[in-house]
Amino acid sequence: MLPLTTILARLAWAVLLGALLGLERNFHRRPAGMRTSFSVCLASALFTIISVELAKASGDASTTRIASNIVQGIGFLGAGAIIRDRGSVTGLTTAAAIFVAAAIGMAAGAGFYLTSAAGCAFLLFALLGLTHVENWLGIKSRSMHFRVESSQGEHLIDDAHSIFSEMRIPLNELRVSTEGERQTVEFEAGVTHRQQQKIFGALCRRGMNCEMKPVERPFE
Repeated sequence: MLPLTTILARLAWAVLLGALLGLERNFHRRPAGMRTSFSVCLASALFTIISVELAKASGDASTTRIASNIVQGIGFLGAGAIIRDRGSVTGLTTAAAIFVAAAIGMAAGAGFYLTSAAGCAFLLFALLGLTHVENWLGIKSRSMHFRVESSQGEHLIDDAHSIFSEMRIPLNELRVSTEGERQTVEFEAGVTHRQQQKIFGALCRRGMNCEMKPVERPFE
C-alpha cells in the first residue's frame, strides 16, 4: 500500500494540473472549465491509484484494466462537449482537451510527475500558442453573421451566392427582406480572416453595403 502522503501528493499534483488546464478554458469562455478539468484529472488519478493498489493486494494484474476503461469512459464526457449547430461543429478542441486531461491525471496518479507536467505544458501550448499561429497564418475559421444591402435587389442573392460559391463557403440561416427597391440578405458562414477580406472586397466592387459580426454562441 502506498503511503498516504504519496497518494495525497499525487492527487494534489493531478488537480493542480487540471485546474491550470481549466483556467485556460474559462479564460477563453469555453466549456469544460476549472471544475470539469479538476474533476477529470482527480478521477483519472484516483482510478489509476486504485487499480494499481488492487493489483498489488490481489496479485491479479488484470485489475489494471480499470485504468484502460478510463479511456472509454472519458469519451462519453468529451462527446457531450461537441455541438453541431447551424451547419458547423463546435467543441472538438474542448473534447480533445478533456481526453488529454484524463491522460495527465492518469500519469499523475501513477507518480509520473515530470511526464504529467510535460503533458500539461504541451496541451497549454496547443490551446494558447497554436491559436496565435492560426491567427497569424489566417487559417482559423470563425462563424460570422453577414448583412448585405443593395438597391439592385434583383441581383443581390445571385451575387452573394456566386461570391461564396467561388470560395466554397456554405451559407446558413439565409434570410431575405425587401423594402422598395432595396433588398437585404442576412446569413451566417464560417470564414477565415483572409476570406473575410476577400469577401468584403468582392462585395464592395459590386456596390453592395456589407456588415459582418461574430456569431455569439452560449458557453458553459
